[in-house]
Amino acid sequence: MTERTTCVVVGGGPAGMVLGLLLARAGIEVTVLEKHGDFLRDFRGDTVHPSTLQLLDELGLGEKFAALPHSEIDRISFPIDRDHQLTLGDLRRLKVKYPYIAMVPQWDLLDLLAETGKAEPAFTLRMNTEMTGLITEGGRVAGVRYRSPDGEGELRADLTVACDGRWSLARREAGLAPREFDVPFDTWWFRLPRKPGDPAGITPHMRNGRFGVALPREGYFQIAYLAAKGSDPRLRAAGIESFREGLADLYPEFADRLDSLESMDDVKFLDVRLNRLHRWHIDGLLCIGDAAHAMSPIGGVGINLAVQDAVATAHLLAGPLRRGRPTESDLAKVRTRRWLPTVLVQGLQRLLHAKVMRPVMERKRNGPPRPVVELLGRAPWLSVVPAYLVGVGVRPEHAPEFARRPTDRNREN
Repeated sequence: MTERTTCVVVGGGPAGMVLGLLLARAGIEVTVLEKHGDFLRDFRGDTVHPSTLQLLDELGLGEKFAALPHSEIDRISFPIDRDHQLTLGDLRRLKVKYPYIAMVPQWDLLDLLAETGKAEPAFTLRMNTEMTGLITEGGRVAGVRYRSPDGEGELRADLTVACDGRWSLARREAGLAPREFDVPFDTWWFRLPRKPGDPAGITPHMRNGRFGVALPREGYFQIAYLAAKGSDPRLRAAGIESFREGLADLYPEFADRLDSLESMDDVKFLDVRLNRLHRWHIDGLLCIGDAAHAMSPIGGVGINLAVQDAVATAHLLAGPLRRGRPTESDLAKVRTRRWLPTVLVQGLQRLLHAKVMRPVMERKRNGPPRPVVELLGRAPWLSVVPAYLVGVGVRPEHAPEFARRPTDRNREN
């Protein structure tokens, strides 16, 4: 079976869903392919930063998003001793409409975007539909082959956009290979119960070769546990009792609730990668988000950079798609626009890997570098700098005029 659309988006994550919605609001026929039957995957990126909250507001979704179950984090602090904490990033100092990070299950955000997209005649979301290969004709990508419950087929398009993540099949089929950067750690995700009186901010802990970040959620903590890269086989072989002992050493305040981890099946492994493509496109195909640049979990910025890529893509390619096939020059403009934010954020992450994470992994230090602690102790107002870099970032993107809608309240009035 062969079908046709104007733009096919491979991957129904945040970047793919935002791009699909924006292009559909421009009147461009767009089909989003998502290989799963729903969005219910645990421990995906669940941080929605101020820049993305502003975007949702511009799209008329601010109140619907606010109604989703979520928690709000307005500072990132590090414990100095039992009674004192150092604020590394204070989002309350930001002069923005939403001076906090919203922690929301990613499936709720994706469901909201899917529901909104269905109201657009040009938008099609096909679940349980997996890309299996690219269609190439005359040296350019002309669409994708796919597999669905109804069988295999072809979907031809003027533009294919790869939003299928760090292990992108579309990228691999196109012969695009990212440059890999050194990462000294991997990440394990799990949940612990949250009790009244527990801290409401993000609380990193570093101790004895381990690094942990507790993210407060509605009724529980989502814990990111970081240890030396390649440790997963050893951790799993040692078993859950050994894992709990390490956690009790890192987070003694959580020792009374570690029994909630019943086995290592409750601990989900993430092979951390930090990479980027030099060239984000070939004729007929564009890579954005993790398909173009996989981010470290440090700062939780991956989703928000991917969404910013999607907005820039809509800005730059809506016109060319209305007129016909975007040229390679058109596609290259997306990479040009998003290159500096990507390189700067990855540069900061690489610096943190080298100066903060690696010394912790090598058991040389149990906290941030002493000069940083002393500087922020003397000038706490400097905490606005990391807050801005994480929460807003370099060159935040705003919704194109064609995609903007009044807020729910304004619509009612």
